[in-house]
Amino acid sequence: MRAREFVVEHKHIGKLSNRNQQATVGLHKFRDENFADRIYELNRIMMAVASNNGKEFTFDMDGESWAGRNDIAAPYTQEEADMLKLAYDAVGTKHWDLNKGDLRSQEHSAVNTTSPMQAFKGY
Repeated sequence: MRAREFVVEHKHIGKLSNRNQQATVGLHKFRDENFADRIYELNRIMMAVASNNGKEFTFDMDGESWAGRNDIAAPYTQEEADMLKLAYDAVGTKHWDLNKGDLRSQEHSAVNTTSPMQAFKGY
């Protein structure tokens, strides 16, 4: 295979040559109908592939995760939260505060918070 067959340095969309198509097995081309994030779409498709056996889909899978195609920022302090809000306004980005300003982190009640090890008392 020559480099010109796989290196694209021009603006038009290339075509799959007959020679390359014959040398491959099972090519599938797909995209999100809204032309959204291709990496996210590929990840969701491959998760769905791993969740079935080719005959039936036995896993109840949401079409999109809770984060979806949104970016996620998780400030640890009020100062960082305030900095993010100013940055969103400066850039003109829509944002949603999912925790409604609550920055406290809490363990789930099922999490064991008692260590099985004794604390170090020093030498």
